Amino acid sequence: MSPHEAIQELHNRMSQSIIGQEHIVERLIIGLLANGNLLVEGLPGLAKTRAVKSMAKHLHADFSRIQFTPDLLPSDITGTEIYYSSGGKGEFRFEPGPLFANIVLADEINRAPAKVQAALLEAMEERQVTVAKKTHKMPDLFMVMATQNPIEQEGTYPLPEAQMDRFIMHVVITYPDEASERQVLQLLRKEEKGKDSRIRGNEEKNKEEPLQQDVIFAARKEIMDIHIAENMEKYIVALVNATRFPEKYSDDLKKWIEVGASPRGAIGLDKCSRVHAWLNGSDFVTPDNIRAVVHDVLRHRIMLSYQANASGINADQVIDEVLKLVAVA
Repeated sequence: MSPHEAIQELHNRMSQSIIGQEHIVERLIIGLLANGNLLVEGLPGLAKTRAVKSMAKHLHADFSRIQFTPDLLPSDITGTEIYYSSGGKGEFRFEPGPLFANIVLADEINRAPAKVQAALLEAMEERQVTVAKKTHKMPDLFMVMATQNPIEQEGTYPLPEAQMDRFIMHVVITYPDEASERQVLQLLRKEEKGKDSRIRGNEEKNKEEPLQQDVIFAARKEIMDIHIAENMEKYIVALVNATRFPEKYSDDLKKWIEVGASPRGAIGLDKCSRVHAWLNGSDFVTPDNIRAVVHDVLRHRIMLSYQANASGINADQVIDEVLKLVAVA
């Protein structure tokens, strides 16, 4: 099985248990292949946790879930040094925290104070943590999916824009349609029956083997070879620059944008558009690949003005306007 076929198999397996949320399934896979981390925002019960658990289940990878709370300490997630004594001798040994896993679910990240958020985001960016002056590397396969609830703001610590910039994509998920929600009910009934069957001793046969981590690394190697032409590079840079110098494009953009996207925005567009092209069986990037990921890559990297917020203009509408005004080179 080729890396592309293996990733398609992973996509199909995840889609079987995540009904009506195709967008989050695809974005999780793009984030994994782009070697990035995702911030997922959505109302409770929209399969955010289920999606990342499904990915971990179908990959031969360690999974860890951290429930962020206001009383959490940085050492609770990174680990700490513990004193051991044996035979009259003692030493400090590092005990890794739940952050040391291949796939980490950071649930409700905005419920933890700034120090804990910073510890997580440092590990995401540097792929290492430092405890007692010793540096500990994260696993080669390492991905964080952080979730936050957009409606419960009481007792939360919103992520600063500079920290949100560390996420390669900010994915917003909404309610499934009626047909998909019926399928959700049917799927849950089927899963409950299967669970009851296992409790009674009737074990399932022919369970699907999880995919090996080597598949991910092989896929990433192929994605690095995806061709991106000079005019596509110019298009990416032009989209990002339009958020920085909106006055060059329209008065509306100038009124709406306070601060534009950082260079990480262009890097994220480059990586994610190449992954999108590869997933769709192409060996080169087109404007459609860039447009397919631009909202998720730039949504959290644009600071809107007071006037935009007062007028009910959101980041997606600003990006739509940018796409209308910026032409392919």
